[in-house]
Amino acid sequence: MKLSVVAFPSKKLQDLANTYRKRYDSHYAKITPYITLKEAFEADESQLADISNKIKSIAEKYGPLKIHASKISSFFPTTNVIYFKIELTEQLQNIHNDLYHEIDIGKPKHVFIPHITIGRDLTETEHDDIYPQLRMIGINEKEEIDRIHLIYQLEDGSWTTYETYKLTGAL
Repeated sequence: MKLSVVAFPSKKLQDLANTYRKRYDSHYAKITPYITLKEAFEADESQLADISNKIKSIAEKYGPLKIHASKISSFFPTTNVIYFKIELTEQLQNIHNDLYHEIDIGKPKHVFIPHITIGRDLTETEHDDIYPQLRMIGINEKEEIDRIHLIYQLEDGSWTTYETYKLTGAL
């Protein structure tokens, strides 16, 4: 089964992202806006309890995530993905590193850039048309997220939560 570890922002930030996603993100109906903490990876159902226990211990180590969506950016020319950039903090980097170290399934395919996708599967022309407009609008939202989630992909390609972990630690 395909799994991932994510943080869901507040409803306010999700609603803001969704104003763009419904027009520009082909995955709009498959999952609510999220910040990926561990990229999607394959695991057997028999591994779920162990994976879940490892995430639980990481969640007990860290306190709520303080995030700052600071600008609208793009992964162009690598891909035509447009996103809300989440400022990388030491805490976010450490959680990401711990997840990869503890759940030793799959190595990161990309450098960790915390973000909330608002547009994907755009043609180069669409990207070149939309991105400058969105950059001018910008974003400046700060909030705290007190939970992370182990999610899994369903047969129809949508994602759902397997388990939620409250961030209760001091780091």
